[in-house]
Amino acid sequence: MKVIIFGATGMVGQGVMRECLSNPEIDFILTVGRTATGLQNAKLREIVHADLWNYASIESELIGFDACFFCLGVSAAGMREAEYAHLTYDLTLAAAGTLCRLNPQMVFTYVSGLGTDSSEQGFSMWARVKGRTENALLRLPFKAAYMFRPGFIQPMHGIRSRTKSYRVLHVLLGQVLPLAQLAFPSAITNTDILARAMIEVARHGTIKTHLGNADILAVSRSAELRATAGNSG
Repeated sequence: MKVIIFGATGMVGQGVMRECLSNPEIDFILTVGRTATGLQNAKLREIVHADLWNYASIESELIGFDACFFCLGVSAAGMREAEYAHLTYDLTLAAAGTLCRLNPQMVFTYVSGLGTDSSEQGFSMWARVKGRTENALLRLPFKAAYMFRPGFIQPMHGIRSRTKSYRVLHVLLGQVLPLAQLAFPSAITNTDILARAMIEVARHGTIKTHLGNADILAVSRSAELRATAGNSG
């Protein structure tokens, strides 16, 4: 399977990258972003692309892919709705529209968030914009599209969020997070679980188009069982 990752330098994107590199069923990984990850691997290629609203200059390099893991996102803190929409809705749909046209059989996975508002009418600005983005993605003629709505995400393997407030929160919660995840699986996940689930639905699909934390955990466990069965066979 050939995949594209957007946001590979972010917390979620780093987790997805790590899982993709270790997954033997993923043959080739392309990252697209303003900065490269700096990783070196035989099945990895990176494109540094400054204008994430326009892909005309690199379209020829975006053809022939099976899945996209779209992990780009910004905090809405301190932003007006128009600005946040430009960095969320406009940016995401620019990439997705291009990829859909070039790869109509692609599976597109989008990392949204717990509380996203599919009605687009709610009180929360970020939730409305995310909901509008999800709805637009689901209308595109991809082979399939899945909206991931994780709650609190625990970074694993030394991965760090690029958002300062999230880094502080991760440090403060520290060792409590694994226990909290067991107690509240519908609210807390980690980068390993989320990445495994994204890869699993890209490869094998799932009934739901919107996956909350409990769904993400269930799909991740299915992926682990599938891998175990394959290794034992």
